[in-house]
Amino acid sequence: MKNEDSRSVLNETLDLENFGEKRILDLLPHAVCVCDVSGKIIHYNKKAVELWGCAPAKNEWIGSFAETFKGFYPDGTEMPYAAMPVMASLGKKESDSELEFIIERPDLKKIMVRVSTAIIHGDDGVPKGVISSFYDITERRQMEHALRDNEKRYKELADYLEKMVEQKTSDLLLKNEELKKSEERYHKMIDEVEDYAIILLDKDGIIQNWNKGAEKIKGYADDEIVGKSFKVFYQPEDRQKGLPDMLLDKAGREGKAIAEGWRVRKDGDRFWGSIVITALHDADNNVIGFTKVTRDLTAKKVAEDKLNEYSSLLEFQNKELEQFAYAASHDLKEPLRKIHLYSAYINDDASNQLTDRSRDYLGRSLRSIQQMTKLIEDLLAYSRTTSNTDSFTSVDLNEIVAAILSEHKDELEQKIVNVAVGELPVINAIPFQCKQLLDNLINNAIKYRHPDREAHVAIAAARVMGSEVRAGLSPDISYDMISIVDNGIGFDDQYADQIFEVFKRLDNSNARGSGIGLAICKKIVQNHKGVISAKGELNEGARFDIYFPRFIGL
Repeated sequence: MKNEDSRSVLNETLDLENFGEKRILDLLPHAVCVCDVSGKIIHYNKKAVELWGCAPAKNEWIGSFAETFKGFYPDGTEMPYAAMPVMASLGKKESDSELEFIIERPDLKKIMVRVSTAIIHGDDGVPKGVISSFYDITERRQMEHALRDNEKRYKELADYLEKMVEQKTSDLLLKNEELKKSEERYHKMIDEVEDYAIILLDKDGIIQNWNKGAEKIKGYADDEIVGKSFKVFYQPEDRQKGLPDMLLDKAGREGKAIAEGWRVRKDGDRFWGSIVITALHDADNNVIGFTKVTRDLTAKKVAEDKLNEYSSLLEFQNKELEQFAYAASHDLKEPLRKIHLYSAYINDDASNQLTDRSRDYLGRSLRSIQQMTKLIEDLLAYSRTTSNTDSFTSVDLNEIVAAILSEHKDELEQKIVNVAVGELPVINAIPFQCKQLLDNLINNAIKYRHPDREAHVAIAAARVMGSEVRAGLSPDISYDMISIVDNGIGFDDQYADQIFEVFKRLDNSNARGSGIGLAICKKIVQNHKGVISAKGELNEGARFDIYFPRFIGL
């Protein structure tokens, strides 16, 4: 009873009218609740109702215990209404207590609050009650959590970026080192090259850099030539013509200028230089300088000049030889003609009393004279078989073969030779040489026919690629192949290449020729940039294939 009486006295002494106006509490911007020392609610403001999410119809909570609000807090929460009795029992007179927890409102909304609880003392220093202030810190805590999350992410990002920077820095240092080594190798390569003079010029042609090759070819040391114009390498007559300036101008306009010509060394000697001048540009495509690469081709130039000189001399000698052969053959044919005439007269005169042996010898002489005459004519034909590109024109081989067969008509009928001719192409060739070529081959087929069977000759054509046929032909070029096949006495195939040599006769020949006919054929085909080949089988026949390169438009 004593304690209850004292508590009653304390309750009576906690008078908010004396403590201050209730209205002051209502005007506060945060939720406030006042309890006496026993825990009974004395007063709460409007902000407390808004915070708690429920409001009584009347002041029915007034006088109730703070346990009334227990349902607002999750189970196990240390509620603020317990703060005052606890502090009172501990005898804490000048202490405040702050708690943070989540309130679960009737509308199921959860908010984070901070509660500050303070003991109210009377004038005598005895605790009279407790005032609790409720602060909604939900948004603040959310921001703090977000900030902590952001700080964590920022830290992770910073750590990642730091590692990336370290990696990039390491890679950059490595690449810089590699670039430095590459530049050193490049400069060493340029500097050590001795077969090419590599020079850096500014846009006016002033020498900026110089390698060992330039020093070797042109004879100037680096400190003797850098800063001077590259025109010093040109002959006086070329400088008067403005050749150096024209080359720079062309390189500036077209990006590159290529030229060959005589250039001058430091000691005044000349060398044949092959040069390439290349323009250098800035980011805006403006010419800022040039590189000039020079190669000393003096030895090659001298060799080419000698070769041209020998070619000219050989051409001159060939013309003289042709004229000599023509004159010699003409001069030789005249006495042979007279010998043949006189011998034939003696042989044909019935009044001459010749023995059989004398007449046989005379007949042999006449045949030798005919063979000699044919030999001279073939030698003359061989010497005149040259390639003259001005004589090339479109040649219809059908017309050529028809003309040849017409000329041999009587012989073909007399010797019973059947000739089958397929469709032949039109080629770019020298007409009279084509006729001479085909006439020789057709005549050979007639001459070397087999005595025991009817002769057959087939002439045909086909279009082939060089890569499909045989070695010796250009693989990427199309050829017109002309084939002449007979069933005559043939020849041993081991002699397929030798039969095209001058004066080469085969042991199995039963007809006499000059030994020049097939050599003339080979020379004619070579004049047309083609190839001729032969294939034979003894007593079975022969085959000749001619390959003419195909020209566009024919």
